[in-house]
Amino acid sequence: MTRIESSVVVDLDPAAAFAVSQTTGETRLRWDPFIHEQHFLDGATTPAKGVRTETRHRSRLRMVSEYVSFNPPTNVGMTMVEGPWFFASFAGGWRFAPEPGGGCRATWRYSFRCRPAWLAPLAERIGAIVLRRDIDRRIAGFARGCADPVVVAAVTAGDA
Repeated sequence: MTRIESSVVVDLDPAAAFAVSQTTGETRLRWDPFIHEQHFLDGATTPAKGVRTETRHRSRLRMVSEYVSFNPPTNVGMTMVEGPWFFASFAGGWRFAPEPGGGCRATWRYSFRCRPAWLAPLAERIGAIVLRRDIDRRIAGFARGCADPVVVAAVTAGDA
């Protein structure tokens, strides 16, 4: 299993940072460069353990994922249910922890395996490079979202 992670310190408490990470719609699109489109499935309207989402990456790749953990304000985890053919498995987890001097450290991790098995060693090295760039861009966008008054106002008002 290949794992990559990225972290950033933001000037929000863990509960607010967690809320930013779970924004949807236009609020989410303000900060998340990874997502082109995302919505809940099966009639769900809010995130929770067992809830599934469909996400289209900016490259138009599609993935259906399921929340395997949802523990505000500390962590959330998702696993791929359906996705691009080259992933044998894909999961993501986000953790939020208070920083001693104030603010919050957000750490995001992806874990994945590629297929076919004979190509996986090379594909996973390439995937780690591509996903490293993606996760770094995504967490930088998250940091911008945590400093964006529109995003912060949306999570404070519960409109995200």
